[in-house]
This record gives sequence, C-alpha cells and structure tokens, in this order.
Amino acid sequence: MRREAAQFAPDVKVLVLHGAERKDRFCDIPAHNVVRTTYPLTEIVRTVRLEGPQRDLYETVRAAMHQKMRDAIAAKGMARSHIIILEALLKLRQCCCDPRPMKLGVANKVGHPAKPELLMDILPELVEEGRRILLFSQFTTMLALIEAELERRGLPYVKLTGQTRNRAEPVDRFQAGQVPIFLISLKAGGTGLNLTAADTVIHYDPWWNPAVENQATDRAHRIG
Repeated sequence: MRREAAQFAPDVKVLVLHGAERKDRFCDIPAHNVVRTTYPLTEIVRTVRLEGPQRDLYETVRAAMHQKMRDAIAAKGMARSHIIILEALLKLRQCCCDPRPMKLGVANKVGHPAKPELLMDILPELVEEGRRILLFSQFTTMLALIEAELERRGLPYVKLTGQTRNRAEPVDRFQAGQVPIFLISLKAGGTGLNLTAADTVIHYDPWWNPAVENQATDRAHRIG
C-alpha cells in the first residue's frame, strides 16, 4: 500500500489512519521552539481496508460476538452485560490491528494484516526523512510484533512498557537523538514523560477514552 502524498506548511504535518471500527492517528508536529509555543495539529484520515482472510476473520468474530452479546443481554439485561460488550469491542479492535495475538488458530493464517503492512510502509519513510517518532499502543503484544519487524528491518528503536525497570534510559536515548523510534505502551507512557525531541506521534490503536490519547500526544505537543 502506498502512502498518499499531501502538502502542508513546512512545520505541520499530521497523518490519521482508521480501519474498520476505529481511528488511528498519525500526528506529526514541529519540534523546534516547543518550549515557547505549541502548534496546531492537522489530521488526514486514511482508511485501512481489510482484505481476504483478515476480512473473513473479522466477520467471523463480529458475528460470534454479536450473538454472544444478544444472549447476554437477553439473560441479564443491558446493564449487566457491559463486560461482554467491552470484550466484543476489544476483539474487533485486535482483529483490525493484527489478529495474531488473539490466540485463535485461524488468526495465524492471516498472512499480511493490513495495518502492520501500512505501518511498515510509512515508518521507514519517516525515518529516512529524519523524523523522530513516538509510537503508542494499548497492547504490549502489539508492540512486541512491531518490535520484531523493526528488528528484522534494522530500524533502531527504544521501548517503554510497564515492564521497563529503568524508564530514564530509553527516554534519554531518544531525547539525545540516538534512535528515531520510541515504542511506548499507552498506559506506561501516557503521562509523566516530556519527549519534546519528537516531531511525530503515532497512535497505532485507539484507547477507550480519547482523553488518554490526547495526554499521550501531549508528551511531545506541549509547552516545555
């Protein structure tokens, strides 16, 4: 999949991706003068279309979870079925992002999931342009898959999750310009970080509360 060209002012460029049932935002912001000011974000919406086995898997999961929700609501009512509804949304999101962590045998038969393929089309271009990228995901399993692909392609990165013992080390390496890509778990890195060296923020998958995503973006797009 090729990235569509878009022209903006030299200091502001934002990419927004969304697949079925979701929006995934690629926010590209200027890093210069961040201490004195912040800049507006612009969004480009890009549809990630599911094809072939991934589309079939999505439809299978959707139909199964739809029936499961109907059964739960019929038995317990809407107010007591929230967990089932959230489970359905989670599974559909995982299916769109990358079905491999879903622990379904058929998920391993999806050869080239659409979103990872597009991400790996875009990331090398951004690195080649000299961009400094924060990549957030709510799923540590998703970050692990992205990490493996970065390793395979020889793209340098650092990672921060809840399992990271020395949080300062990856932050310092990224801020010092030693690596262009910072993989961050949304829960672990959504607050308490000041990553003003970044000029690009990627939300690979959505969070339940959009305010959490905004807080994560503010690690780069903020005063000081």
